[in-house]
Amino acid sequence: MRSHLLNDTTAEHYRRSVTEGVERVAARLAATDRPFTGVTVDALAPLIERIDLDRPLHDTSAVLDELEDVYLRDAVYFHHPRYLAHLNCPVVIPAVLGEAVLSAVNSSLDTWDQSAGGTLIERRLVDWTTGRIGLGPAADGVFTSGGSQSNLQALLLAREEAKTDSLAKLRIFASEVSHFSVKKSAKLLGLGQDAVVSIPVDQDKRMRTVALARELERCTAAGLVPMAVVATAGTTDFGSIDPLPEIAALCAQFSTWMHVDAAYGCGLLASVKYRDRIDGIERADSVTVDYHKSFFQPVSSSALLVRDAATLRHATYHAEYLNPRRMVAERIPNQVDKSLQTTRRFDALKLWMTLRTMGADGIGELFDEVCDLAVEGWHLLAADPRFDVVVQPSLSTLVFRYIPRTVTDPAEIDRANLYARKALFASGDAVVAGTKVNDRHYLKFTLLNPETTPADMAAVLDLIAGHAEQYLGESLDRAS
Repeated sequence: MRSHLLNDTTAEHYRRSVTEGVERVAARLAATDRPFTGVTVDALAPLIERIDLDRPLHDTSAVLDELEDVYLRDAVYFHHPRYLAHLNCPVVIPAVLGEAVLSAVNSSLDTWDQSAGGTLIERRLVDWTTGRIGLGPAADGVFTSGGSQSNLQALLLAREEAKTDSLAKLRIFASEVSHFSVKKSAKLLGLGQDAVVSIPVDQDKRMRTVALARELERCTAAGLVPMAVVATAGTTDFGSIDPLPEIAALCAQFSTWMHVDAAYGCGLLASVKYRDRIDGIERADSVTVDYHKSFFQPVSSSALLVRDAATLRHATYHAEYLNPRRMVAERIPNQVDKSLQTTRRFDALKLWMTLRTMGADGIGELFDEVCDLAVEGWHLLAADPRFDVVVQPSLSTLVFRYIPRTVTDPAEIDRANLYARKALFASGDAVVAGTKVNDRHYLKFTLLNPETTPADMAAVLDLIAGHAEQYLGESLDRAS
């Protein structure tokens, strides 16, 4: 079994195995003509359940043959231009190369003696990102597993910086369309059920700062402590960007931590055309970025950035077997001193490879393309009487609803939209997402693929309308 260990004597085995795997994936990518095969859970589960994991195949080619049947053939492929569902991007080749390198070397980014140059590369990328944001010379940060972890750590820092000994008095303010991880983080941090104050949004799905000011005043008057305001730069459903300068001014007025959840909108940091849409982000105390959304990186590649490096001490714990306190005096750079995680992949390498190959402008141009595509999609939907589109896009998301001419019952229209999404997924011809607006079911295009065209969107809209009309026709037949 030692022949399967990666070391100096098995380098050729490694080369042959990885090459064969890459060739299989490349062949599958080249042959993919739709984002999904439409396979069902009931059809796929038995194939996986019948595999006896205690009886190995002892042959890489045989394992890859099996993998074709249980995974590769039926995977959901984000690179296809008609995958329009969630915040999943096609990935750039330099980042995939970085993934192959980091997996093989297998550095762990918790301590210097497990990563060496990997530590310095991650720190350099943190500095690059804080510079792009404009957080100032005292800024710092750390890579994380994703936006939810970044938001959790940001709110942990805000909790520890709050001037109160009573957790029950702490309040977090976030818009009604903010990410669910804000409420989840509040629960994990031991705050009460009422800790998150939901702030209404305007017609563009942006936080109403007048309402925020009113709630801050109300809570302060009631003896409560405004712990943090979470401004969103790119909401999951609408891509909306909260008014960051106005929120920053209110946070300063009420001495409140300002966190910007830019997990989605961080692509604007590299944008050639639209960087000004996140003006005000430089005034944040902390920022979440997900490179694996709008920097076209493989999952996972994310970070939490902070204005004041000293605040990261709230996540620091010293253990003699890992990062003893004496290492601080010896200026040994241990990233675990800043992180909620201990063992941690060298995910920063993917972004490093991307920047060194494509440059920031290259990434920004790709993100600008999907933002431009969303504008074209909005005009397409606005001109189509079959659909109701909610808001003009600030980033690359479109939320819309099929509206039949002959049906007025909102519940029946809900069912038609739900059916259309399900039928489209089952066909494999395209994948779209869904959400609720004012308690009604809507559909969603999340555009993160520069290869998607207006013609692709038009074709998918026709498919949606066709499925919805089929449902309504069958419903009418059932009723009669």
